[in-house]
Amino acid sequence: MTVMMGKSVAQSRLFWRGASRHCRSVDKADLSHLGDERIFVDPRLYADREVWHAAAARLRRDNPFPHVAVEGSVPFRAATRHADVAQLERMHEIFHNTKMSVWQPLDAYAKRSELGVDIKTLVHMDGKEHRSYRAVTNDWFKPGSLRKRTEAALPGLARSFVDRMQAMGGRCDFAREIALYYPLRVIMKILGVPEADEPYMLEITQTLFGSEDPDLGGGISPSDEAFLAGLMKMGQYFQAITEARRANPTDDVASTLADARIDGAPMGDVETIGYYTIIATAGHDTTSSSLAGGLEALIRRPEQLHALAADPSLIPNAVEEMLRWVTPVRHFMRQVQADTEVADEKFEKGDWVLLSYLSANRDERVFEDPMEFDIRRPNARDHLAFGIGVHFCLGAHLARMELKAFLEELLPRLEHIEIESEPSQMATTFVGGPKTMPIRYELKNARDVSTI
Repeated sequence: MTVMMGKSVAQSRLFWRGASRHCRSVDKADLSHLGDERIFVDPRLYADREVWHAAAARLRRDNPFPHVAVEGSVPFRAATRHADVAQLERMHEIFHNTKMSVWQPLDAYAKRSELGVDIKTLVHMDGKEHRSYRAVTNDWFKPGSLRKRTEAALPGLARSFVDRMQAMGGRCDFAREIALYYPLRVIMKILGVPEADEPYMLEITQTLFGSEDPDLGGGISPSDEAFLAGLMKMGQYFQAITEARRANPTDDVASTLADARIDGAPMGDVETIGYYTIIATAGHDTTSSSLAGGLEALIRRPEQLHALAADPSLIPNAVEEMLRWVTPVRHFMRQVQADTEVADEKFEKGDWVLLSYLSANRDERVFEDPMEFDIRRPNARDHLAFGIGVHFCLGAHLARMELKAFLEELLPRLEHIEIESEPSQMATTFVGGPKTMPIRYELKNARDVSTI
């Protein structure tokens, strides 16, 4: 069985051409009736950080649960404050992950279902189902397991990418040429994907997570042909990986998924492919954005960059501040399962809520001077970039390890670094960070510095 579940490629191509035309009205929905709440549904505003955060601050102050209604999408309320987002996350019995875990036009979900590319992952599950599927890889991503299987390889991998920077002659687009590839190599190795196939996987992840951005994904809708084709390619690729691991198991996540059992029965093909997809995509773009956005913040604050280089013990806390600052996963959606009340806000069964992690991580009620980047912030770890509760990010420890390893390799070798031209941001509503980040720098050779 393939991800298409019965439709031929030719049939699907014909369907997509019609579907794409049908969805244009949704893609161009009128947002003129919206005020500050437009920030949650207009990808272009996510690309303007100053405008976005100013609007979010006003909402946190004056309208912390704004109502947002856009033609062709479910109406929802957005949770903007840290305390409210955290409470809603902890009330997972009432506020459920569903198939519509990300804000998108309804047509996007309908077309995927009709085409059989309606992949189900951990972020679409709750309750017993979520517990059962998360348990499949939970041990693999525990800190002890990652230290044993992955941590020792990270310094050498980080060094190879800093060496790559050095070979570029003192100039590079850090976002597109370094930050994009370093976490990709890590997660693909964990998944058992050959290095030769990484460009293909990168193409797919950029289509899926950067689709709204005109430069990364052509500004396509999640209901357009290219987006749906990306889902199909991901499924077909990992179907082949699964079959190979069942024949010849190895010590990677692919083998764990290939032999996984749920309630005593083998995990279904669609669910297996969905598992691969969430690990491959969420384990790549999120860390990539955090690395690029975090380094940009450091470059703009030379005194903090120098302090970090002089005192490596500050790196773990700096990593937390980078995660708070960037917040690469900007939101998730939840559906209300029973009438309830949170922070004097009444919710009825069937209502939808958008959890705005990006707003929560700049909440002035929790973080002093939240619009400032501070590697010494005493409560930086209180950020919600990984979520909280039962849906806390499975790969959180891995992301922290990757960021720490890169900083530990880069900082001792830095002679000079500056931003060459203004970075641009991804115009996406779900996962994002810097799109381009041209920098100039001088680096020492690896052999001329002592390791941290």
